[in-house]
This record gives sequence, structure tokens and C-alpha cells, in this order.
Amino acid sequence: MPFNTKLTRALGIKIPVVQGGMQWVGYAELASAVSNAGGLGILTALTQPTPEDLRKEIRRCKTMTDKPFGVNITLLPAMTPPDYGAYAQVTIEEGIKVVETAGNSPGPVIKQLKAAGIIILHKCTTIRHAESAIKLGVDFLSIDGFECAGHVGETDITNFILLSRARQSLKVPFIASGGFADGQGLAAALSLGAEGINMGTRFMCTVEAPIHQNIKEEIVKASETDTELVLRRWKNTSRLYKNKVSQEATKIERESTTGKFEEVAPYVSGKRGREVFINGDPDYGVWTAGQVIGLIHDIPTCKDLVERIEKDAEDTLNQASSLIIPRSKL
Repeated sequence: MPFNTKLTRALGIKIPVVQGGMQWVGYAELASAVSNAGGLGILTALTQPTPEDLRKEIRRCKTMTDKPFGVNITLLPAMTPPDYGAYAQVTIEEGIKVVETAGNSPGPVIKQLKAAGIIILHKCTTIRHAESAIKLGVDFLSIDGFECAGHVGETDITNFILLSRARQSLKVPFIASGGFADGQGLAAALSLGAEGINMGTRFMCTVEAPIHQNIKEEIVKASETDTELVLRRWKNTSRLYKNKVSQEATKIERESTTGKFEEVAPYVSGKRGREVFINGDPDYGVWTAGQVIGLIHDIPTCKDLVERIEKDAEDTLNQASSLIIPRSKL
């Protein structure tokens, strides 16, 4: 049974499941498969080297699906930042209806996209940041709990508390991100007030995910304890898959007497992380993964995964409803 939430109505999707933007993973193959399955697939803008390459990827995705899909634009600190405005302009020109934004100082990009009538889904790790995003005019918030992969923020608040705080405080609809892999998780998120869920790591471990089979199998073998927090010393904390490189990085971070980021920088290079997904060596570089890896035990197609999530969420909500004893009529 299709779900009916503010998210599904606004985006024209069947299931309130968003495939989060992931660097080196959010290509047309995955985004189109998620959208065809009834969720919202997301292309990652900065995975493409130039705005014109993003244009080509959007057009390629359109040949694979006639369903809605979005684009992720993440703004991160950099010595030479990308031309975010140009990536946003291509997104507008190609008729994309929804953009997932994240990162620092997104105001100018959000203003540019909103002027074109694009729906904005903004990722936040705190209620304070969510309230700031609301002032910028975002349409939906993606509330990222501490369980999530990648940038987890510095407050260490998990989703059970964070989603309840969002329900209490926010006047804009939100979805839940971090720790979701199945229908029971979707049912829990909806019960806590979310309009849907965002999944990243779970979609990495699907047939259509454009990463090496070895990495998918590594995720299946992993447990919820097989992630590691790095860069906490520099208040840029990221959750990574625990491997030889991440462990060396945390050792340097912990033992450094200078506190200089340059000491650890070679170990957290994104370029080596990209190679992991290509060559299949899980220890070649660092790569992001959420604690949800402990809930992932197979490598399904996106269609099978989304359909399973839909059925399990419906069954879970029906089961919960059956626990309520009707009040006797007076």
C-alpha cells in the first residue's frame, strides 16, 4: 500500500524513502534505480568534476527513469571551493524539482534554488541548525542523528532524542536520517513524527550501487561496532568504516603533539576513498559508513529493498495498532 505523507505528496513518490547524496556513489545508476522503485533517488553534484558534467549525468539519469529524482549539493570548507552557484544553475536549467542541501553557509545556494521554485531538503545534525535553515526558507529538513555516516556534527545526539526534539520544536516537516535500513526503521521514524527516511549506507549495499562488489560484501560482514570517528580534534567529526587507514588516522590524531591537521590529512584523502570503491580494497583509503552496517545482511536490488521496506513498515504499523485495546463505549 503506498504511503501518504507530506514527503510523498510534495515529491510525487510512492514510498517515503530518500537515497541520500553520497560522494562517489550518487551516480545515475543508483539514483534511477531508487526512483524506479518508488523512492527518491539523488545524484551527487560534486561527484561530477564540473557543472557541465553534472548536466550530462542528469540527462543520463533521465534516460533511465521517468520518475522524480533529485540532486545533492553539499557545501564544505575548501581552500578552493567549487562553483556551487554554477552547479545550482545547471540543476535549475535541467528541470530538477528537488535538491538536497547540506554543509556550511548554504544561504546563497538555497536562495538561488528557491527563486526557481525548487523544493529544498536540507540536512542538519542539530535543532539549532535546523531552525537557522527554516529561516532560509527550506521546505523539508533531514534530521541526521549521530548514527549516520560522514559528517555527524559535534553534539553526539542520536535519533531517538533528536527526532523527538524535532517533532516538539520545528514548524517545517522533516525526515529522519542515520541508522535506517528497513521497514521497522521507517515505521519508527513515522511514529516519531518524521515524514519519511533518508538512507545512504543501506543503498550502497544494493545491486545497482556503482561500487566494487568487495565493498558491498565488506558491509554485509560488518557489525554496528565497525565504524570510527575521525577529525574530532578539529571539530569536523566524520564517521568512517573502521579499517587500517582510519585506525592510523585516529592514532595520529590522538597522539599528535602539534595538533596540526597536516599530519593526518594524507590518511583522510577523499581521492583514496574513491579508489576504494573502484578497486575493491577496503583498506586502501577511508570511506564513510553509518552504524547501520550492523543491520545490513544482503545485497538486494533497489526494487526488492524498497518493496521490502514498504511491506515491513506497513506490517509493523498494523501490528503496533493491534496492541491498542479499543475504549469501551459508555
